[in-house]
Amino acid sequence: MDVESGARGPPELDDDGRIKRTDCYRHPVTGKRNYTYMDAVKVTLGSRMSVFCGMVQYSVLAGSAIGYTITTSISVVAIRRFDCFHKQGVDAPCHFSNNPSMIAFGIVQIFLSQIPNFHKLSWLSIIAAIMSFGYASIGIALSLSVVIRGNGKSTSIFGGSEGQFTAERMWNMLVALGNIALASAFAVVIFDIQDTLRSSKPENEEMKKANMIGLTTMAVFFLLCACTGYAAFGDETAGNIMTGSKIFKPLWVMYLGNVFIVVHLVGAHQVLVQPVYRMFETFAGKRWPSSSFVTRKYSLRIGKIGFSVNMLRLVWRTLFVVVTSVLAMAMPFFNHMLALLGAVGFWPVVVYFPIAMSIANQKTKKASLRWFGLQILNLSCFLVSVAAVCSAVRGLSRGLSQYKPFMYRE
Repeated sequence: MDVESGARGPPELDDDGRIKRTDCYRHPVTGKRNYTYMDAVKVTLGSRMSVFCGMVQYSVLAGSAIGYTITTSISVVAIRRFDCFHKQGVDAPCHFSNNPSMIAFGIVQIFLSQIPNFHKLSWLSIIAAIMSFGYASIGIALSLSVVIRGNGKSTSIFGGSEGQFTAERMWNMLVALGNIALASAFAVVIFDIQDTLRSSKPENEEMKKANMIGLTTMAVFFLLCACTGYAAFGDETAGNIMTGSKIFKPLWVMYLGNVFIVVHLVGAHQVLVQPVYRMFETFAGKRWPSSSFVTRKYSLRIGKIGFSVNMLRLVWRTLFVVVTSVLAMAMPFFNHMLALLGAVGFWPVVVYFPIAMSIANQKTKKASLRWFGLQILNLSCFLVSVAAVCSAVRGLSRGLSQYKPFMYRE
């Protein structure tokens, strides 16, 4: 298979025989694919910026693995807690450690990480989308039911019933900005996604359509979820309505919502960490090409199912899951952890590099109106990210001061 075009076909040409504009995914002259975000930054901005991009990108992906482990365990514990409430009443002291759930999640991820070509399982994206719509819809419906029954909290634009803008409320708003920024984490793997497209239509055109549909749908659903949740619970709105809000009936709906979250995150975890796996394994393959530990594959068969095992993949991926699981157990703070991840990755990956590459590719003149507009956007988003990082770090430090490692309970 042709490395550059593959089964997806060659790049599409215009009437003059030149490569049609494909933004940053293909080299503007040769048409060579940039398989990763780092490749695109290297071609456009140079090697040093590519290294910086890689440091941010893979740190965010590894951090997301920790965040997803925490989130999944909270939903699993919520299911156990709702079952306890059902049996013993809503006033029962139903508290469970998150550690067993994180360990179980890690074991599942170790097995899933050994599946070859996991990123090519298209049905995974379909299931993830269904799960996302499912738990978002349940969250909206439950919040609306509280409002319709007249049990919603009195709120104001400043928060709460009194409308007083306090320092604590400001910090909480900044944490919320970090959580919102995490919604754009898909940008970290945007090139990996685009690399799965065929060239029958320019990849950038297909990605723009997909982004427009996906972002619009996501914005509508999650804004509805946020607004209805705030209308129902006010300042007491939990970071995850499915787990933190005091809605206990109908219990089967709460069960279903948390099952959707768990199923979604089991697959989403693998999608986000595949680039991390591939990066290290590619490096190892180039660094030690003659090592049997790195390159050799062993064929195994269980019944009628045959598969191959590579020792590097087995050891490295298992170690990665173990480390991220241990870190998740050591610092299981949902809201502030997600806010930190979102804030750290938002400005460089979602704003700075795209703007810098756009200016370079389009040869935007310095001090032009467009250049000034892009730089103002760049600076504004940078300040937002810094503020969100500060609020997340503050929340984590406050939580850690009252927390005993590996003893967290919901």
